[in-house]
Amino acid sequence: MHVADAVHAVSSTMIVVQDVTYDYPGHRALDGVGFELPAASITALVGPNGAGKTTLLRTMAALEEPMEGHIFMNGLDIWETPRAAHRIMGYLPDHFGLYKDLSVRCCLLHAACARNFADDEAEEAVQWAARQVALEASLDDRAGTLSRGQRQRLALAQAIVHRPMVLLLDEPASGLDPQARADLSRLMKNLAAAGMTLLISSHILAELEDYCTAMLVLEQGRLLSHRRLETAHSNTSDIPSERTFRLRLAAGTESDLACRLSAWLSERHVRAEFAGEAVWTLTGVLDEAAQARLLRELASTWDVLEFMPQTRNLQEMYLQAFAARESGV
Repeated sequence: MHVADAVHAVSSTMIVVQDVTYDYPGHRALDGVGFELPAASITALVGPNGAGKTTLLRTMAALEEPMEGHIFMNGLDIWETPRAAHRIMGYLPDHFGLYKDLSVRCCLLHAACARNFADDEAEEAVQWAARQVALEASLDDRAGTLSRGQRQRLALAQAIVHRPMVLLLDEPASGLDPQARADLSRLMKNLAAAGMTLLISSHILAELEDYCTAMLVLEQGRLLSHRRLETAHSNTSDIPSERTFRLRLAAGTESDLACRLSAWLSERHVRAEFAGEAVWTLTGVLDEAAQARLLRELASTWDVLEFMPQTRNLQEMYLQAFAARESGV
């Protein structure tokens, strides 16, 4: 899967959700939810069953109108200018429908024409979308004859046929085999690299961890946590943030090493925690230049055997959000 042409985002902050509240009869599904998402980011939307994830996605897709609050995409109020907002967004629900008697090509042509594409533009859009999800060889097959994974890919192609700035996905990997999930992961990263902003709900945390750059945690309709993820693929090195590193020094050096190292790092606004056997965990706000400078200074003072960034997986961060709530942090 690949993206042939870039999707150009206009605003650095693509999505703004302000104090959104939504009620079902006798139940508050969303309670004052608010957050901002930057352009070209991939955010995991996670939480227990019934947390409000699908309701949030449906309100952002302008399919459900909240009782209170506002939602902006690229500066557009989606309820004041819904047609303009729909032109820049794509949405794939968990339970999607396809026209089973139509070919893959006709399904995609229908989706493109529904977006007011001219005939020649629609055919180009169909070819592009089919290429992204590896369905070029199946364009003449009827949708009803496709496998579960192929139907999922067709539904995704319909959601991106107009190359939206914002893509909202509810359980997009449901029913996909491991290879198809790997292909989906590559597609998500390629779409973000081309400028799309993605918000993805899923229960498969290990899969989200492979490509998401931030995490939103919902619980009982409220935003429990919103944080950027420290991942090797996150293209956020230009934004200084608190990072964690593993430092290992040559064993058998001076006996007061722990005290000296801790004081030395403290002067550089870096915290040190001794992990045993000449290994320390260092934490501080360090961009790439600061990391390089710290390593040079460490190496000129001590025998450094290892210095590398540490990342916590999505499962750990997810559970930490609930632990912090329980402790009142």
